[in-house]
Amino acid sequence: MKAITVRDRAAGVAGLSLTEEPYPHAAENDVIVRVHAAGFTPGELDWPGTWADRAGRDRTPSVLGHEVSGVVAELGYGTTGLTVGRRVFGLTDWARNGSLAEYVAVEARNLAPLPAGIDHAVAAALPISGLTAWQGLFDHGRLAAGQTVLVHGAAGGVGSLAVQLAREAGARVIGTGRGGARDTALGLGADVFLDLENDPLEEAGQVDLVFDVIGGDILDRSAALVRPGGTLVTIVSPPTVRPRDGQAIFFVVEPDRARLADLAWRLRDGRLRAIVGAVLTLAEAPSAFAPTHRTPGKTIIRVAEGE
Repeated sequence: MKAITVRDRAAGVAGLSLTEEPYPHAAENDVIVRVHAAGFTPGELDWPGTWADRAGRDRTPSVLGHEVSGVVAELGYGTTGLTVGRRVFGLTDWARNGSLAEYVAVEARNLAPLPAGIDHAVAAALPISGLTAWQGLFDHGRLAAGQTVLVHGAAGGVGSLAVQLAREAGARVIGTGRGGARDTALGLGADVFLDLENDPLEEAGQVDLVFDVIGGDILDRSAALVRPGGTLVTIVSPPTVRPRDGQAIFFVVEPDRARLADLAWRLRDGRLRAIVGAVLTLAEAPSAFAPTHRTPGKTIIRVAEGE
């Protein structure tokens, strides 16, 4: 099968290439998914799991990408709950070969059925961003109706979904980002938008929850905006500045089949919108990891057409 692989950590993006790789093995409780569309995170080249398995052994050449949408092609021993031919989407394991390939082996519990009518390219934009948004807002942030949440990067992959989910939950939403993201953030349901390049961050006032996807100085300055009893949540790095009378939480997204299914139905019913930007071919995927690749929405790799 064809796949996007990386072998040399020192080479960076230049080390990505389209290669021929062996068809994956379906371990116990795995399924093999014929990939129709895949999502990725540009920072994967810095993740330990890209280079070593869970025992610390070198596992290169590694196949990148950890969001997948496709069709079940094969069941591993003991796999239940899914059938060959079923449309599915979800997360692949961080320390196993990923979804930028024609086929990928995935634990069945990390996949959810994909309702008819949802395009694979749209579904591939949902697993990491959707689960991150939900877990940050509700599992870690304990956001409730009537509260105020400050969402950094409100027009990005995670932030755009966080804005919609928070608004649906009855929260007041303040979004931030570059000035060009204003219309997108407000259109998704943000009540207020702050341009981080021109507006003082302190204009946000006191909030119950800060959901950060930017880090650095923005993360540090956000701690002072959390009202007593509130929470600062980030997915970038452990906070070095904490709210005076509140919590500071750093987390990494976890697979959740039931929540994926819930997000898919919200998507199908029009209650949630995933913003897809460029849709590239598998051969074009390496260029999407370059720092110069910046497009509105999430870049998706379409691997196969049809069902």
